[in-house]
Amino acid sequence: MYPVKTPKKLIEVALPLDAINAEAALRKRKAPGGYPTTLHKWWAQRPVAAARAVIFAQMVNDPGYQQGGGFKFGVNKEKAAIERERLFKIIEDLVRWENTNNEEVLGRAREEIWRSWRETCALNKDHPQAAELFNPEKLPFFHDPFAGSGAIPLEAQRLGMESYASDLNPVAVTINKAMIEIPSKFAGRAPVGPEIAADKGSGRKATRDAFEDWSGAKGLAEDVRRYGAWMREEAEKRIGHLYPKIEVTAEMVAERPDLKPYLGEKLTVIAWLWARTVHSPNPAFSHAEVPLASTFILSSKSGKEVYVEPVVEGNSYRFSVKLGSPPESARNGTKAAGRSSNFFACFQIRRSVAII
Repeated sequence: MYPVKTPKKLIEVALPLDAINAEAALRKRKAPGGYPTTLHKWWAQRPVAAARAVIFAQMVNDPGYQQGGGFKFGVNKEKAAIERERLFKIIEDLVRWENTNNEEVLGRAREEIWRSWRETCALNKDHPQAAELFNPEKLPFFHDPFAGSGAIPLEAQRLGMESYASDLNPVAVTINKAMIEIPSKFAGRAPVGPEIAADKGSGRKATRDAFEDWSGAKGLAEDVRRYGAWMREEAEKRIGHLYPKIEVTAEMVAERPDLKPYLGEKLTVIAWLWARTVHSPNPAFSHAEVPLASTFILSSKSGKEVYVEPVVEGNSYRFSVKLGSPPESARNGTKAAGRSSNFFACFQIRRSVAII
């Protein structure tokens, strides 16, 4: 077998571990909101900072002098140390979360990867399979057979390599398909869906000037927004009458001073809470149905406590939304908790509570 001449990679010699570890630890404590890898918990999820740094260091040749295996490569000790510091600076910039889509930083990293690959191709130009294995115009493919959340193949793709990912977990396959396969197919293409008109009621803006260009996956992302807007409009046409807006009245403002700025306006309900019902255990109200609610607390966050209070009116009742520290009765909801609940009022099956 003809020998392959491969210089040592940067990862085999030295890395700026302090910078990599600091960024990886920061993101472990505070995961970036909305990042695809946060959609599912994995047994051994890799921090994107570490994944990006490791892939870069695996692809870049160490500048130190090397001899043996039929080739010579690199520079003397002093020059190599200076060159490593330059490469370390690229890694330190590369691992920072705010540089995830920084094309200037990513461009420098890609350039170094290409330079190292072409050096390796030059060393192996006499290899019998040089045209197939050492094409200086095409980087090697990257394949992660146990991709999980896809952090590693995604970062390889970000660094300019053609990535392939596989996994036995169908959740992982779905995420990787949406994150790695589909965006790369439609990269750089303009959206094809109809433009969205501005809508003052929903705050939705027209899409005509959404981006100055459609580089990367911007066109695909815009098509997803447009399709989502179409689905919303269709849903409003078909079932919107089942979810009416709520007009803020003077009576509501009297109970909820925070609604005063919205007096007279019709607001969109942002949540509908549903409850299963059972017949009241009170014989006097056996014809009435009581909701099964483990708690009436809507928000327990300090300083933002919100709960609902049932208001009994004859054989029926309604809910009133209250702000502030909830009473113990709100915490228990309609649970028996070892004794019969005191809440025996009429409740129509699956009646919803609108939260403004």
